[in-house]
Amino acid sequence: MIRELAIVGVGLLGGSVAKAARAGRLARRLVGIGRDAGRLRPALEDGTLDAATTDLAAGVGGADFVLLAAPVLAIEGLLEQVGRAAPSGAVVTDVGSTKRIIVRAAERLFAGRPLAFVGSHPLAGSEQSGYKVARVDLFQGATVVVTPTETTELTALKRTTEFWEALGARVTSLDPETHDRTVAAISHLPHLVACALVDGARRVEPAALELAARGFRDTTRIAAGDPDMWTEIFLANRDALSASVAAFREALADLERVIAAGATDELHAVLDRIKAMREGLR
Repeated sequence: MIRELAIVGVGLLGGSVAKAARAGRLARRLVGIGRDAGRLRPALEDGTLDAATTDLAAGVGGADFVLLAAPVLAIEGLLEQVGRAAPSGAVVTDVGSTKRIIVRAAERLFAGRPLAFVGSHPLAGSEQSGYKVARVDLFQGATVVVTPTETTELTALKRTTEFWEALGARVTSLDPETHDRTVAAISHLPHLVACALVDGARRVEPAALELAARGFRDTTRIAAGDPDMWTEIFLANRDALSASVAAFREALADLERVIAAGATDELHAVLDRIKAMREGLR
C-alpha cells in the first residue's frame, strides 16, 4: 500500500485517480495539490482527499508516490520542484500524453537523486475537464502505457505498473519515442482531423453545422476538447504529429483519386479493406 499519495492537478485525470485510489484503499493518505484552493475544495469536501494545498513542496514533502496530472508543458517545471521536495525513495509518475520531452527531463533532473521516475500515459479521458467530471471508474478497462528506459529502476516500474492495475487499467510498455509516434497516429491526429472537419464544414456551407446529426457529432465530438490542453499536446509532439498528418494526406488523396476516377470496383475494395480494419479494433 502507498503510505501517502500526492496528486498534482486534481482535474479529470487527477481527480479520477484520487476517487479510485480512495475507493480501492490504495493509499493511507491522499494529498491534492493545485494552484487554486477553490478548485481543490470539492475533493476535500466529498472526502476524496485527506488534505489539499497550493504549496507544491509541502504537498509532496511526505509522499512516497507522486502523480503529476498537469498539462504536458508544465510537467518539466514540476519535475524540478518535486525533485527538490519529495523524500528519498519516492516514485514519481505522470499522465502526460507525450513522453519523450518529459522522460528526458526527468532523467536529467533526477540523475544522482534518490528518486525514481516512470513515465505513464492513461488512454482515458473526455472532451470535458475539471474535477466535476472526475469518475471513480475512469480507468476500468482503460489502457495505460508506461515508458521505461534503460535507466528506469525496476522496482519503480513495478510499483507504477501495480498502481495503474489497481485502478483497473491494462498496462502496456513502450519506449518514449515509439509511444509518441503511436499516440500521434491514434490520438493526436484524430483530434486534429476532428477540428478540421468542423472548420471545413463551415467553410463549405456556413449553415451546415445547424443540420449536423449524430454521425457528424460523434465523429467530431473530441473537437470540443480544451484548447489550452490540445495546443500544448500538438506543440509538444509536433514532429510525430506532422508525420501522421503526412500519412493521412496520402490516405485521403488515394480515396480522392479513386472517387474522382469513378472507379467503382477499386473504391469498393478500398472501403471494404478499411471497414475490415475498423471492425478488427477491440
